[in-house]
Amino acid sequence: MRFTETLTLSLTSLRTNKLRTLLTILGIVVGIFSIIVIMTIITMLQNSIESGVSQLGKNTFQIQKWPAVQFGGPGSRAKYRNRKDITLDEFFRFEEMMQGAKYIGAEQWRWGRLIKFRNIETNPNVPVCGASSEAIMTNDWVVESGRDIRPSDVDRSTPVIILGKDVVDILFSNIDPIGQIVKVDGIPLTVIGVFESKGQLFGQSRDNMAVMPITTFQSIYGRRSNSVNITVTSFGREDYNEVIESAIGHMRTVRKVPPGDENDFDIFSNESVISEINNVTIYVEIGAMVVSFIALLAAGIGIMNIMLVSVTERTREIGIRKAIGARKNHILTQFLVEAIVLCLFGGLIGIVLGVGIGNFAGSFLNAKAAVPIDWIMIGIGLCVMVGVIFGTYPAYKAANLDPIEALRYE
Repeated sequence: MRFTETLTLSLTSLRTNKLRTLLTILGIVVGIFSIIVIMTIITMLQNSIESGVSQLGKNTFQIQKWPAVQFGGPGSRAKYRNRKDITLDEFFRFEEMMQGAKYIGAEQWRWGRLIKFRNIETNPNVPVCGASSEAIMTNDWVVESGRDIRPSDVDRSTPVIILGKDVVDILFSNIDPIGQIVKVDGIPLTVIGVFESKGQLFGQSRDNMAVMPITTFQSIYGRRSNSVNITVTSFGREDYNEVIESAIGHMRTVRKVPPGDENDFDIFSNESVISEINNVTIYVEIGAMVVSFIALLAAGIGIMNIMLVSVTERTREIGIRKAIGARKNHILTQFLVEAIVLCLFGGLIGIVLGVGIGNFAGSFLNAKAAVPIDWIMIGIGLCVMVGVIFGTYPAYKAANLDPIEALRYE
């Protein structure tokens, strides 16, 4: 009951001085807002990136010439460019050696292709993939209608293709695409399937694509058009790391990498990309923490100054309360609660504004809405800490006022 009365007195005091209260909490609002808005945007981006890089199937990794995430200047790019391309023959040798995996697929890509049906054509921005039959499973592509690529299609270089939803919507608005003939770079191919929609990532559609047998792809663009990516799926989470180690060993053998030399290929997995992304965003988070710490420090000093002024203004009130029986700890608690309430009130405003504006800004990147619960809890904790640290001295000073001197104060 005593704490309830103390809280009521604190709230009454803050309501009585609305302008002073508003100016005092402004610093807290800015400090908490700065960290919450940045962390909200980062959380939105991380969630979208994680769902986007999860294009590979579960327990799947990819062996490729280039690293999935590349840092460094032009020199680092030259290092990877000078690596030998991974060839289809190397994939077949690797496939023979790799016995402990569930699926092993191969894929090659060409970007910015144009697909035509009769007198209708897409923009020249369609990524076209040449894939082995098991690459459909390793990439977690789901054929919604029609059929997927079969081993016989790869063996015979069958002129067939599977289209993404966006391509189908452009070319076949009122026609069943299955069995129709489309042309890719002037080469006729029979549509055998349509992929299930995967949605967008950062405003870019993942349904704007087409997949054909990898041997058909090479007959159109050449065997040395670009490097082959090899995708491998383990049987479960338990043997995932073991399969990766085995794949690295077999790939070194296939590529004739001398013992002790660095791999001339990279391993890409959902986890590796997410880890690299987190390594980048951690610096942004640290920067946000530094900015917020400076803002909260300034706000804390402001709160201490305002509370000291408040103690001076309310000297007679403190004297009267002590004269009728209030103890030191009652006065101490009252002023400390006022400081904490000020910080929490400002923090809640900063959190609401930060989450709202953060989601609004993130929406321009087509990132999914997010609420950074962990950072909200950290923000609330920071508010309480600032209130306690910077409210303790004014509260201590108020609690130790001499009641007789306080009553005589004008």
